[in-house]
Amino acid sequence: MPVFGGWLRNVPDEGMDASWAYTRRLAIDSEKWGYDLTLIAELNMNDIKGVGAPTLDAWSTAAAVAAVTESLELMVAVRPNFHQPALFAKAAANIDRIAGGRLSLNVVSSWWADEAKRYGLQFDQHDDRYARTSEWLKVVEGLWSEDEFDFAGNFYTTEQAICSPKPVRPPVVYAGGESEAAKMLIANQCDAYVMHGDPVEAIAPKIADMAARRASTGKPPMHYGMAAYAIVRDSEAEAKRELARITEVSDLPAGYDNFDQWLSGTQLEREMKIAEYSVSNRGLRPNLVGTPEQLRERIEAYEAAGLDLLLLQMSPQAEEMERFSVQVMRREVVGV
Repeated sequence: MPVFGGWLRNVPDEGMDASWAYTRRLAIDSEKWGYDLTLIAELNMNDIKGVGAPTLDAWSTAAAVAAVTESLELMVAVRPNFHQPALFAKAAANIDRIAGGRLSLNVVSSWWADEAKRYGLQFDQHDDRYARTSEWLKVVEGLWSEDEFDFAGNFYTTEQAICSPKPVRPPVVYAGGESEAAKMLIANQCDAYVMHGDPVEAIAPKIADMAARRASTGKPPMHYGMAAYAIVRDSEAEAKRELARITEVSDLPAGYDNFDQWLSGTQLEREMKIAEYSVSNRGLRPNLVGTPEQLRERIEAYEAAGLDLLLLQMSPQAEEMERFSVQVMRREVVGV
């Protein structure tokens, strides 16, 4: 869900404003186009268009989307240091009830220190962030599963805490991270592992590693997801022209901040770094750029490697999602 008003740091206006009106239309239409899930990101400042640009609040947006959709799974990002877990468990259970059991969590152990500082919130050192997340998950899941829940940890305590009504079903917990602390937490306490974009030869060993870690816990197998930016056109040349449009830079926009200081080395390295920065979450690395046949072939390779879920960024989101649905997913779109 483009809660930041887009995904492209080089294109100021992508024709999809950060508004409830746009979000509502996109959520309703995405079900008709055959999409299964929407990720609603949580940041209080805009990481794409510059910190002062509008960005939608994740959880009030999720409650509203829950009320106007019927089948879409709502994967909503949550940062433990921004949410007291017992109160969060109560609010999230209510949103799950509104959605009829379609809520899931994308647990993010916060990375943006400046945001936490501006909002007066605790920002832990790296491994402490995952220790906090581990306790946070125990409290949330404890309230969702027990009538009264007691907990005493380093970060959180509860005494006879109650969450009623509870979620329709235990929400799926997605999480990502590439450090040892992150992988251990996810293998032990989460249901699914989500990754930034990468070529299939990089994704396959990551899935194999996490599957082995998960197997050692004795818990059911996890699901695996990846972010990717998709461009589908009738010809490869057209797709490459669109790729050039979104990655070419004449003047560095506000969102780059001091990015030019990091650009060094060969011209090729500079171009690669600019392309990497152009789209969030390493979205261009999977190379989902080309004809419908090329994209289907590349997606099938990811599926063969064990990937279950693609979190697709497109621009402008509505028009490109409909095109992707018809041309790649081969859906017959009616009544939109």
